[in-house]
Amino acid sequence: MDNTDKRLLNLIQEDLPLTAAPFAEVAERLGIGEPEVRKRVARLKEEGVIRRIGAVFDLRKLGFTSTLCAARVPVEKMAAFVGTVNACPGVTHNYRREHDYNVWFTLIAPGEEKLMATLAEIKRKTGIDDILSLRATRTFKINARFDV
Repeated sequence: MDNTDKRLLNLIQEDLPLTAAPFAEVAERLGIGEPEVRKRVARLKEEGVIRRIGAVFDLRKLGFTSTLCAARVPVEKMAAFVGTVNACPGVTHNYRREHDYNVWFTLIAPGEEKLMATLAEIKRKTGIDDILSLRATRTFKINARFDV
């Protein structure tokens, strides 16, 4: 990764122009051609450096609610539990941890009722009742940006 790649990544993660030709504007800001920008973005995506390009929304302003969940899952039920959790459309992250509460996942739903119904469904399908819902009381991280 050269300095142009780094400048490109810094620019598109925070200020991708909302124009008919965003890569042309990015190219102008970087002082290179649009085909070069497209080639670099494609390569960085192929290499897994760029996972996706998209918007970040304030879920609360859209009527959604979220929670961080911690579950105590016996090893023999792990695969079934993880499969059930991962099949839920509102699950954005799912991690195994070395702890009594050994599976942690985030769940987003269009409202409190749907969130609670989804958690109840996970419990029903998996037989795992020991799932903590750790709701945020305030926001600490409002933007994740990585200076490359």
